Amino acid sequence: MNRLIEPVHKNSENVSLDDTLREFQAYLAKRNLSGSTIVSYLFGVRSFFRHYPELTPDNLQLYKAWLLEHYQPQTVNSRIRSLNAFLRFCQKDREFRLKSLRLQQKTYLDHVISQGDYEYLIRRLKEDGELTFYFIVRFLAATGVRVSELVSLQAEDAAQGFRDIYSKGGKMRRIYFPESLRQEALPWLQEAGLNTGFIFTNRRGDLITPRGIHSQLKVLAKRYGIPEKTVYPHAFRHRFAINFLDKFNDISLLADLLGHDSVETTKIYLTKSSEEQRELIDSIVTW
Repeated sequence: MNRLIEPVHKNSENVSLDDTLREFQAYLAKRNLSGSTIVSYLFGVRSFFRHYPELTPDNLQLYKAWLLEHYQPQTVNSRIRSLNAFLRFCQKDREFRLKSLRLQQKTYLDHVISQGDYEYLIRRLKEDGELTFYFIVRFLAATGVRVSELVSLQAEDAAQGFRDIYSKGGKMRRIYFPESLRQEALPWLQEAGLNTGFIFTNRRGDLITPRGIHSQLKVLAKRYGIPEKTVYPHAFRHRFAINFLDKFNDISLLADLLGHDSVETTKIYLTKSSEEQRELIDSIVTW
C-alpha cells in the first residue's frame, strides 16, 4: 500500500485504505462530481482492492482481465473510470492509466426521447394544465442543465437570463435561458407570484427533489403513451445536446455549455443511435 498512498500521505507509513478512500471522496467532491458518481467510484476502487493488495500496473491489467470475464463491457468501463480517477488522485495516472474498451456508442442515444415525442409531450402537458412539469421539461431541454442544477434555479435567474454555477474547485459554468423559453416562463412565474426564490416547488411549497421529478416523468410517459425508457431527466439534457449540434455544429462550445471536463465526453452526440444506423444502412446499402 505504500506505493498507493505515498503521493497523498508523504509522512505516513501506515495509512488504512479507509483513510485513503475518505480523502479520495473529498477529492471527488471538490471536483463537483455527483453523489451517485462518487459512490460508483468508491465502489469500483474497493472492488479492486478486494482482489489485489497493491496498486501496480500488473495488478491493474489482471483486474481488467478478470472484469472482462465476469461483466458486460459497460460495467468494465465503469470500473476502469473509477480506477483512473483514483490514479489521478494518487498522481499515478501517467504511469498506470487503464484504457477503456471501445464500444459502439449507443447506450445514451438509444434511450433519448425523440424530437417528435418531446414536442408531443410538452404539447400534452400544456393542454392538460400540467404547467410545473411542462416547464421542468422545457427548462431541461432548452438549457441542458442537470436535474440537480434544475432544482436550484430561482426566479431571479430566469429574469436575468442566465445562472452562474460554481464548482467547489472554483470553476464557473454559465447556464443560459434562451429568449424563447423566457417569453413563456416569465409570465408564468409572474402569474404564480414567483418573483423571487426557487422556481420548482411542490404543492406544499417544498423544493421538488430530483427523485420526485424522475418518478413523475415516468407517470407522465405512461399517461401519454411515450416509451418510459426514454423519459427521464437526463434524456432532455441529451435532447438539448443533439438539437444544439444539429443547429450549430460546435462541439467545443457544447462541451462548455454542458460542463464537461473533456470534449471526448461530448463526442457521444456525434454518433448515431442504433435506429438511425439501421435506417442509414437500409437506405444506402443496395448491393
